[in-house]
Amino acid sequence: MELKVAEYSDYERIATLHAQSWKQFYQGILGKEYLENEVLEERLAVWQTRLINPPFNQHVILIEEGGLLCGFICAFGNHDFEKGTIIDALHIDDAYRGKGLGSILIEEMAKWIHQYFPDNGVYLEVMKDNLQAIEFYDYIGGKNAQERLWNAPCGNQVTELVYCWKSPEIMLENIMAHAKSSLVTN
Repeated sequence: MELKVAEYSDYERIATLHAQSWKQFYQGILGKEYLENEVLEERLAVWQTRLINPPFNQHVILIEEGGLLCGFICAFGNHDFEKGTIIDALHIDDAYRGKGLGSILIEEMAKWIHQYFPDNGVYLEVMKDNLQAIEFYDYIGGKNAQERLWNAPCGNQVTELVYCWKSPEIMLENIMAHAKSSLVTN
């Protein structure tokens, strides 16, 4: 497995993986018409915009195997005055789920956040019905700090949870402990 920072030329494959992930895990959460006919086009526009001229506080890490995109993570440093840096996206290709790639990406992102935005917290937003993601964030020590409605791109209002870590160090410690316990149990 190789880690690399995303470049503009990666936007199509990132968008494709993002759309596939939403189609798989957000059935019944996001609108059917959107997932069947619009999600890829919308994600292509988002990722092209994000990578054509990225803001200084955006960081996107890819994990690949043999040139194939296995997963990615995106964060915006110091995004919120109170909560800190947001992890905006974390998606793993279904063929590579359960292999610890999410933990690897979280660890790498926590290191970046610690280096560039050490004095604030880390948070992410997760759909309340995305139980497998919530289980992972609970396991790595995230605290559910808020429940609110998100105006999804499909037009639905979706209940989301805001998970927080007080600092990137705490997130990093939690993910390292998670990785260590996984080695012991496997």
